[in-house]
Amino acid sequence: MADTLVVSRVRTRSELKKFISFPYALYKKELKNPYWAAPLRIDEKVLFDRGKNPFYRHAEVQEFLVRRNGAVAGRIAGIIDARHHEFREPRVAYFGFFESVDDREVAFALFRAASDWARAKGMKRIIGPINLSTNHVLGMLQNDYEGVPMVQVPYNPEYYTGLVSAFGFEKEKDHFAYLLRTGELKLSDKIRRVAAIARKNKRLEIRPVDMKNYWNEVATAKDLYNRAFRNNSDFVPWTDDEFMHMAKDLKLAIVPELTFLAFVDGKLAGISITLYNFNEIFVKMNGRLLPTGIFRLLFGRNRIKNVRLAILGVLPEYRRMGIDALLVLESYDRGVARGVEAGELSVILEDNWPLINLLEKWGVPRYRTYRVYHKRLA
Repeated sequence: MADTLVVSRVRTRSELKKFISFPYALYKKELKNPYWAAPLRIDEKVLFDRGKNPFYRHAEVQEFLVRRNGAVAGRIAGIIDARHHEFREPRVAYFGFFESVDDREVAFALFRAASDWARAKGMKRIIGPINLSTNHVLGMLQNDYEGVPMVQVPYNPEYYTGLVSAFGFEKEKDHFAYLLRTGELKLSDKIRRVAAIARKNKRLEIRPVDMKNYWNEVATAKDLYNRAFRNNSDFVPWTDDEFMHMAKDLKLAIVPELTFLAFVDGKLAGISITLYNFNEIFVKMNGRLLPTGIFRLLFGRNRIKNVRLAILGVLPEYRRMGIDALLVLESYDRGVARGVEAGELSVILEDNWPLINLLEKWGVPRYRTYRVYHKRLA
């Protein structure tokens, strides 16, 4: 008897629950992947909650499921972000949250569903994976599939790249990750020389984030973030509500002594934000806080040995003052003193040549690539 393949739109809470739950079954039960760090289910519910997530105030999302003989075999979402159209390119849709068994028929059915939905909405191109926007998790891992990934970066099985390419998707942009293992590699003397010059500048002050006044710090950083990254080729500015929503999510993840604000003449000029790699804990929890997950989080944070420098931004008018070198070096030296074993700098656009050149001159090796794909909608 032939297999039956059915694609359906997610329309009910029950179907959304199946959409959210599918990766947990795929990675843990079918693939038995030891590296996939399941996101907290409670966070995933908020991510797709139209009432709680401010992203939906300027975007439309349609989730799809594919079932083989009645059992869920894959998922995908089509996404249209009005702010991308306003600030970057009109008539472009995203596809995101793609997960599938290793089967072209299943994957192609998902890609067709998202593409047909976007085409019916008048879109001319579709790009992805992007979950939910370019300010969130984006790209598909291209290499180095072993080891628990850093927090808030993509992870996927190796066969995904073949499924995407076979359907006709082509490269849109690559994003890079750089890794420093503190026991193996040292930063170059050049970064220390540049940072030493910056430290002598009496106009420049650098200090760790004040977590006791966290929301004041967030308010201070909001304008800088959008200004510092606005020239990145895929950056779409946060709305105020989105920025505050993101800051709430990051509060527990921030490593305070490795997160810095830089001031020039008393004005905020740069920022770096380093996150605990909570995936070291999540990989053991399968997305559940109860009954023991909450204790793993509360008591395990200070034992985390890997961190991710997730945000490094300096306003254009201050980029020749060595602030970026000072932020990276302070993070590295204090991280070593704290017992950090590895620090990742990611995810960096392939055309962000100023930062890429600096990192490579400073001796930071590139180790992972995440690709965003595109396809024209005929």
